[in-house]
Amino acid sequence: MTESKSNILENAARTLVFLMAALQGAYAIFAFIDPIAFSVVRGTELANVVDADWVQIYASRTLFVSLIIGFLLYLKHYKILVWAALFGTVMPITDAYLAIEAHAENKVVYKHIATVIYLLITSFLLNRVVKANDN
Repeated sequence: MTESKSNILENAARTLVFLMAALQGAYAIFAFIDPIAFSVVRGTELANVVDADWVQIYASRTLFVSLIIGFLLYLKHYKILVWAALFGTVMPITDAYLAIEAHAENKVVYKHIATVIYLLITSFLLNRVVKANDN
């Protein structure tokens, strides 16, 4: 692979990872600020507002994931990020299932499916970057 193509590939992968970390960070802030509205956006509306603290627990874990992914990106640990993106598919798959169980709108379920596809593409591109850098 030429140097130019390798740089384009790396920049594309870095952009996808950055957007992934930024979106998770934004979700975390949204969930902390307004857990009830956030639960509606996620497709698992709270049955009781007293349970809003569980959404904030989700927010703390989401912020943790965002910070770890961002830090790994900063350090250019692409091999780890390949697996983080791939293993990260567990979350939107579970979210889609929970949204279906909660009878959420189809667009919410599709958003989770799109996230799975996004993570798979990100993992694929990162893997190509790792292979290009190994050569």
